[in-house]
Amino acid sequence: MWRNFIYLIPLLGTAVVADVTDSCPGYKVSHVQQTKGTITADLTLAGSPCNVYGTDIENLKLIVEYQTDSRLHVKIYDEDEKVYQIPASVLETPSGQPQSSSNQSDLIFSYSEAPFSFAVQRRSDSETLFNSSGSNLIFESQYVRLRTSLPLNPYLYGLGEDSDSFRLEVNNYKRTLWNTGQAYLPTNGPLYGSHPFYIEMRNGRAHGVFLSNSNGMDININQTSGTSQYLEYNTIGGVLDFYFLAGPAPADVARQYASVIGTPAQQSYWTYGFHQCKYGYQDIMMAAEVVYNYSQAGIPLETMWNDIDYMDLRRTWTVDPDRFPLEKVQEFVTYLHENQQHYIVMVDPPVSINDSTSYNNGVDAGVFIQYDNGTEFLAVMWPGAVSFVDYFHPNSQNYWSGQIGSFFSDSNGIGVDGIWIDMNEPANFCGYPCIDAVDLAIQMSNPPQPPAVRTSWDPLPGFPVDFQPPGASKFRRDSTAGNMTGFPDRDLLNPPYTIGHVQPLLSTGTIWGDLSLYGGYTAYDTHNLYASQMIAHTRQGLLDRRSNERPFIISRSTFAGDGRNGGHWTGDNASWWSHYLLSIFQHMEFASIFQMPMVGSDVCGFNDDTTETLCARWAMLGAWYPFYRNHADIGANFQEFYRWPLVTDVAKKAIATRFQLMDYFYTSFYQQTLDGSPTTITPLFFQYPEDPNTLEINYQFFYGPSILVSPVTVENATNATFYLPEDTFYDFWTAEKMPETGMDVYYDNVTYMDIPVHIRGGSILPLRTNADQVNTTTQLREQDFELIIALDDNGKAKGNLYLDDGISINSTSSFMEFTYNNGQLVVNGTFGYQTNVTLQSATIYGTNDTTSPIHSLNKALNSAWKAELSSSNSTVRSG
Repeated sequence: MWRNFIYLIPLLGTAVVADVTDSCPGYKVSHVQQTKGTITADLTLAGSPCNVYGTDIENLKLIVEYQTDSRLHVKIYDEDEKVYQIPASVLETPSGQPQSSSNQSDLIFSYSEAPFSFAVQRRSDSETLFNSSGSNLIFESQYVRLRTSLPLNPYLYGLGEDSDSFRLEVNNYKRTLWNTGQAYLPTNGPLYGSHPFYIEMRNGRAHGVFLSNSNGMDININQTSGTSQYLEYNTIGGVLDFYFLAGPAPADVARQYASVIGTPAQQSYWTYGFHQCKYGYQDIMMAAEVVYNYSQAGIPLETMWNDIDYMDLRRTWTVDPDRFPLEKVQEFVTYLHENQQHYIVMVDPPVSINDSTSYNNGVDAGVFIQYDNGTEFLAVMWPGAVSFVDYFHPNSQNYWSGQIGSFFSDSNGIGVDGIWIDMNEPANFCGYPCIDAVDLAIQMSNPPQPPAVRTSWDPLPGFPVDFQPPGASKFRRDSTAGNMTGFPDRDLLNPPYTIGHVQPLLSTGTIWGDLSLYGGYTAYDTHNLYASQMIAHTRQGLLDRRSNERPFIISRSTFAGDGRNGGHWTGDNASWWSHYLLSIFQHMEFASIFQMPMVGSDVCGFNDDTTETLCARWAMLGAWYPFYRNHADIGANFQEFYRWPLVTDVAKKAIATRFQLMDYFYTSFYQQTLDGSPTTITPLFFQYPEDPNTLEINYQFFYGPSILVSPVTVENATNATFYLPEDTFYDFWTAEKMPETGMDVYYDNVTYMDIPVHIRGGSILPLRTNADQVNTTTQLREQDFELIIALDDNGKAKGNLYLDDGISINSTSSFMEFTYNNGQLVVNGTFGYQTNVTLQSATIYGTNDTTSPIHSLNKALNSAWKAELSSSNSTVRSG
């Protein structure tokens, strides 16, 4: 029978396609106990074991926690707690001490006793959000299945990383989560990251579901006989650890998810400048040439990057003595810093066994992954035979921080300003079974060899005249009860249930699943967490090096919660129009849904040769990414913006516009770091959840809360059709108020220099002046401000501005709140950060005079601005 601690909820079953799992008996409930905020119960196998993909676990535990009024925690795990669970050291999710109760929460839990199933309903609208009654729970040693029914044709978003579609497909669709390095971002397969979280929209309301499980899994979405719909989890291990988030607005769900996995890390101001990289800059002189050429072209370049080219024989923690001699790299970094620019290089996770210093340090610390017999696991990567750090090992942080502190020493190393980590799924070129990694490394044809050393050099104006290069014990798995590290005697190489992995074997292209890690964990269970640990260790290493500077980390592989420590670029895309389009909703996914807003895609494409027109469109689109970097493969043509006159002009306009809006976006990003509010890159339905037309818009987005960006979506077109929700909008470029909204709008003559952008009415935007006359963000921070006041139909507007030193973790700050109503502008806030910049002008959109500054208002504001931002912490009112 159905039992509910508040009242009975009708749960609709889902038809099940006959398969081998139909014989599984499910579980029955007993020993139910309830407190004000929790429910606990025992779950016992309800019949003969089916052992379909492993051994059925006979005794399970259920715990339900009403953690907040909008967050419900439901966990199903084995009684002995042998089954692997995500370690709190990697992702600590909230548990225990509920702050709500079953009587006041907007989420209501109900269950059926035999066979056990459960449902979650939203009290405020009686909507059943999750309902597992359609099939029996299966909980085995290497397979867990749970299915929930859905409305037909649901609107689901998330469950990445992928290259399929923004709104998830709903018929015969499989989303596989297993971190995998995939060049060209193929569809219908796993990519670099795993984020088992989705948002569903129903009737203008949103809710979210997060499964805290790092094992490989398939999430199937399908219809049965065209009459019912379901979403089904099929994992190869772990427990069912759910967090249900009530919403009801999409922004509410985003904040509630951030309360589970953590809020994004604040980034330094300079990181939002323009970055340049290419795999194939053959030496430090070529890198210098690129910097010089950008300067000559008048395109502001903030940060220069080097791929693995700088390494000696592709070995992490080394520099090529001929092409990137240390003293010349140091000279280059000094030049960049003196010109207010920055430098970043790549760090791959494995350590070459032929790099005696780094390798011996790791051996001495005992931090490398080993086989159970105590011999070291060797893999193959760019430098040949390598060892991988076991980040669970207690010595791993000291080792990793030591490597960062030594190699990137500001005094005698390479004084980088951030770290780029790649191949951290982790990637392994030695296919299973790899009998002899050393021999394979010798035999295999490694990726392109370094080019020949130059014999002559052309001097670069602005660079120094002499800027010329010169001619421990292993801990095995513990099978005792309660360690939550996984059952022994599992098949960790070829699990009985095969997830939709694109490779022949689960361990293909990565480290072996049966490898033991410190503390009793296995690579099988923690594969999707390897990058998370590398990101966290790298962040701490950068903090150990510069203790009060915000670490800047860009990672290829990610898991839920990694936004707390770093950012992400979307990997090895291609110079294809389809990937230009793909990048748009990838940013919406990571920024608004996965809480990783420091995200960008390789502008102009990484693989294959770009074209002048594609690069022009992408250079303009990329200026609206949080992380803005041009990057190309070694086999692709050079694609720096200055190589085409058209792209040069586009880039100048794009970067000037980005600079103009830098503090607006910097403020928006800061707001997301506070509580997870989706204020950076958001889909239209986040802003207009009750407008059904927004639910399938893939290629428009909000840049911050007030600016709608609608890129050209047809290749080689010079026109654009886009949707304007029913609201007040102004053309960003002309200040013209849009005459009609709530409909598709057609723009003709959208040249390669243009991109449709609109300001939402009711917004106040702080813009930097003279943004087209500066070359770096350091210079930009010295420019004054102007306000754009875009009125709504009621003659009102509001906005914010956050100011700090732009780099320190504990910087003093100012946060201003602007409100405009009935001809009066009021500025409230806190004023702790001192600055000499002034407020030069304010322009109102939506009045008869949409272009002229309001001089009397400016005078009062500027006087108050100077007084407050240079002295006390008080409130300003001007009007």
